[in-house]
Amino acid sequence: MGEAEDDKNQAGRLFENFVQATDCKSTMQAFNIMCSYLDVDPLEHSTFYSGLKSMVTSWKAKALWSKLDKRASNKEYKNGKACEGIKCLIIGGGPCGLRTAIELAFLGAKVVVIEKRDTFSRNNVLHLWPYTIHDLRALGAKKFYGKFCAGAIDHISIRQLQLMLLKIALLLGVEFHVNVEFIKLVEPPEDQEKEGPGWRAEIRPADHPVANFDFDVVVGADGRRNSLEGFRRKEFRGKLAIAITANFINRNTTAEAKVEEISGVAFIFNQKFFQDLKQENGIDLENIVYYKDNTHYFVMTAKKQSLLDKGVIIHDYIDTEALLNSENVNQEALLAYAREAADYATHYQLPTLDYATNHCGQPDVAMFDFTSMYASESAALVRERFGHSVLVALVGDSLLEPFWPMGTGCARGFLAAFDTAWMVKSWAMGRNPLEVLAERESLYRLLPQTTPENIGKNFDLYTIDPGTRYPNLNSNCVRPHQVRNNYICGEMKSCSLERAATIRRPVNLARRESEIRPSRLLTWCQKQTEGYRGVNVTDLTSCWISGLAFCALIHRFRPQLIDYDSLNEQDCARNLQLAFDVAEKEFGIKPFITGKELAAGQELDKTSMCNYLSKFYELFRGTPLPPSDSKRDGDANNEKCPSGSPRPAQSLSLLQPRKRIPKNDKKVEENDAIYKRRRKISYFEEPSLKREFPSLGDMCHACKKRVFAVEKLSTEGLHFHKECFRCHTCRAPLRQGGHFFDSEEGKLYCKLHFAQRKPLVKNGRTQILHTTRNDESQDDSSWSPEGCEHHLQEESPGILSSLKRSLRWPLHVSQTVCAVPRRVFNWLHAKAWATGVHLRDNAEDYAFLYELLSVSLPLLAVLHEQLVQMYAEAGPLNLQPLQHWLEEHMGPWVLV
Repeated sequence: MGEAEDDKNQAGRLFENFVQATDCKSTMQAFNIMCSYLDVDPLEHSTFYSGLKSMVTSWKAKALWSKLDKRASNKEYKNGKACEGIKCLIIGGGPCGLRTAIELAFLGAKVVVIEKRDTFSRNNVLHLWPYTIHDLRALGAKKFYGKFCAGAIDHISIRQLQLMLLKIALLLGVEFHVNVEFIKLVEPPEDQEKEGPGWRAEIRPADHPVANFDFDVVVGADGRRNSLEGFRRKEFRGKLAIAITANFINRNTTAEAKVEEISGVAFIFNQKFFQDLKQENGIDLENIVYYKDNTHYFVMTAKKQSLLDKGVIIHDYIDTEALLNSENVNQEALLAYAREAADYATHYQLPTLDYATNHCGQPDVAMFDFTSMYASESAALVRERFGHSVLVALVGDSLLEPFWPMGTGCARGFLAAFDTAWMVKSWAMGRNPLEVLAERESLYRLLPQTTPENIGKNFDLYTIDPGTRYPNLNSNCVRPHQVRNNYICGEMKSCSLERAATIRRPVNLARRESEIRPSRLLTWCQKQTEGYRGVNVTDLTSCWISGLAFCALIHRFRPQLIDYDSLNEQDCARNLQLAFDVAEKEFGIKPFITGKELAAGQELDKTSMCNYLSKFYELFRGTPLPPSDSKRDGDANNEKCPSGSPRPAQSLSLLQPRKRIPKNDKKVEENDAIYKRRRKISYFEEPSLKREFPSLGDMCHACKKRVFAVEKLSTEGLHFHKECFRCHTCRAPLRQGGHFFDSEEGKLYCKLHFAQRKPLVKNGRTQILHTTRNDESQDDSSWSPEGCEHHLQEESPGILSSLKRSLRWPLHVSQTVCAVPRRVFNWLHAKAWATGVHLRDNAEDYAFLYELLSVSLPLLAVLHEQLVQMYAEAGPLNLQPLQHWLEEHMGPWVLV
């Protein structure tokens, strides 16, 4: 009895050591010692948790078991049998990778996590959304870290979060391997039976046991560097934004505890603070955040000119990558810059500001660019090879990079982890792979839109089922046929993630404009226009005003479209307009300004210029150059266009309708043997770049004049000038999203004047009015003599047709006369209905008006009598001016 009690106490102490471990290595060591002492095998994932729970019975352990048991009792997990037999490999031991591993372990899957490092050294602090805090508390976060989100605290350091999630994952039977680097997926061997080895991973070191682990699911959670192939990325680029993060040692003194945190201060909300900071210290910031955790964590957005003035950035480069290169950053100046900003932001209350160290032993301060954020084009794919399929998914920063000022990283990462677990469950249930991928892509489309306000508010109901987390969920917005490209059956080809964004040419070039760096665009333009007379491209603005550079760029790839030798360098407006017209007519690249306006000295916007030139870059990049002496005309070029490798603009022309040859011409040409041979060849030729454009695309709907991209507003499928985007009634300027469009009349209205028209179209009366109008238009059209002539011409001659012609006009007249009462009745019925609807909708207003008048009119009558009496007592007075005023302002009924 005594020995059993001692064993129980020892198990409790070992469990406590595991819970209190403060880093990755000590956690793994304490876990292995505890498992060895209790003689439980973590590799037996299906029975490990229940065996451990039965042996560790201390009160602290029981409190944790109760929380984990409550989570495991969710019906989605089916008592740990939902994914029984499924083996999963997770690449990366960050918060999102570990959170995914925990969910998959609850589902009953065999989960292996590999992590490149053996330490958790990221001191940066994560902002947590309310649901994230609730989720971590439900997993027992407070048992591992007592200060977790105490009071109003809504943040935690990445290192501490990783440590908590690692401990929970280990208790659930997840294998965790450190110092293991993923290289690539390894296909199953070709010469094998059905039960032969499946998908595996090439790792470093190559002799690690994980190298022999066959898996059905692999999840990439290794951050932006994502090493899984097959996922293309899209980039969202904005204005230059340079962030600085700094971590200072927190000694947990009383003075430090008194310093208030800064949850987020932006320039627009506290301009005096930032102006004083700039005036006193020369530090110009856009915002700053201060969180107090294991370290004093500061993150701020600094302006480039301020960093140049303070010597943090040595040289000013256009290319952001070169600008923030370590060789162009003065590390000492950066340390001083961050320390001064932190000191000022905390009103000099922190006693000491000594930098914490990172995993390299260096001061933990970093400067990075978050001008661009990457997101994967898809969330999952399936690879099938030699009878073995593997489900490949992404979570965390690999899937969607966060925008740190909004604190979206951890919150959206956990949502993606739940969605991925739901997908794995569907996969394990044997659902059609395309349906599984389609549902996952539908959920992925929601992820960038999520905020704390638009997700479910009842956190207790949250499970891996997306319906519990996303209100008004439509999980079928992506159809299975749309994700066929995500089901890959062929041989794997090496395709790095950095190049993936440039492999597939887009159908809509405008969606990819922002992905091209200005420095790369400038280099490409310089290379293509090199050697042309009068062209010396040194920037993306002033060098293009003569128009020769535009013409040279077009002539470089399509010399038959522009006679460059005939251009006059002095006639800038003509050169510009020629280039703009050719680019629009031949390539579909719409100008953002006219040649005359640009030549007149109008200031050139660099962003618009980059967007315009980037379309040429996407169109011509990789296109073989024509011979220098090729000056063929357009027809010859169309007829002799080679049918070899497709050109980059092929996807553009696929969208355009084919030109149809009139029937008569076609019959003539079919007799021509040359035409027949040409028609056979045309099946293999790519469509021409030349195309026609509908006038609606660049015409203002209001003024019917041409509208350029810079001044264009688009809504309801129509385009407007910014100055034409006004209410039709009051002519007040409107903003997009705050306007109302009448599709019948094709007019814009403000909210007030659209509401005044509302009774006319409520409760289906639009349909009645529309029907009446159609009846009238049909009757009117039947009256027209031209219409009668048209019908008469179509009739064949004869006695019957002659009789019809003689009776048609009297019949039309009689039908029209008989239809008049019906039209009048419809009109009266519509007016009566509209009046009734108006009275019903405004019944409260009319009732209030009646009450107001019933009180005010007797009061006015009494006042009138009192005034007459007062004037009578004061003596004879002339009441004519008063009566005239009352009659003018109140009406003649007052004097009755």
